Amino acid sequence: MLEQLSLLSFASGGWGWALLVGALVTLALALACVPLGLPLGLGVALAARSKRRWLRALATVFSTVFRGLPELLTLLLIYYGCQIAAQHVLAAVGYQGEVMINTFIAAMIAFSLVFAAFSSEIWLSAFKTVDRGQFEAAAVLGLSTATTFRTVVLPQLTRTALPGLSNNWLSLLKDTSLVSTISLVDLMRQTSLAVSVTKEPMLFYTVACLAYLLFSALSGRVFQVLERHFSRHQRSTLS
Repeated sequence: MLEQLSLLSFASGGWGWALLVGALVTLALALACVPLGLPLGLGVALAARSKRRWLRALATVFSTVFRGLPELLTLLLIYYGCQIAAQHVLAAVGYQGEVMINTFIAAMIAFSLVFAAFSSEIWLSAFKTVDRGQFEAAAVLGLSTATTFRTVVLPQLTRTALPGLSNNWLSLLKDTSLVSTISLVDLMRQTSLAVSVTKEPMLFYTVACLAYLLFSALSGRVFQVLERHFSRHQRSTLS
């Protein structure tokens, strides 16, 4: 037992540092997708509510494609597709060398698109809870459309959307395990390497399970804090 646990040490011969770095890569990748995917999802939701038919059509196509494709297929298409596209563009200007796309960037783009597609549906549902009279009241007060959205509508949307976005975040966190297929060294990639070298699958897969459960528990706590923050005005009004 002690010999097995020594494999998790941070000393020479242990896999502690490798697993820690892999876990940080997993967390960094998931966090990097949020500032891209979340506003993009909101933009898709706004496009779906637009009076312009072509915007609604684009939003429908985007949501249908990236919610319908398996995340792994989206990842592979973005990774290899970006390389092929870059190769053709550079070849057109005379560059004949091999082009390699950074695996972290490719994964970030792919998962951001998936996150945006799913979050757009959550934003759309949240829009239905906003009373139309609030828009009319804001117009009477002379507020511009942008100001109304930023100060009146968006806080309500966020409060309503947070539970759904929490589930989306957990799905995103788990989807990051797919990046080992494009050789990005995340937690699962390091775990697989450790298993192949030490022949101790139960030990390392259990550690990986505990790491993901820890991420989920911490995420749940963060979203609880966010929900209380965005509900504070509602509580003060009721009291």
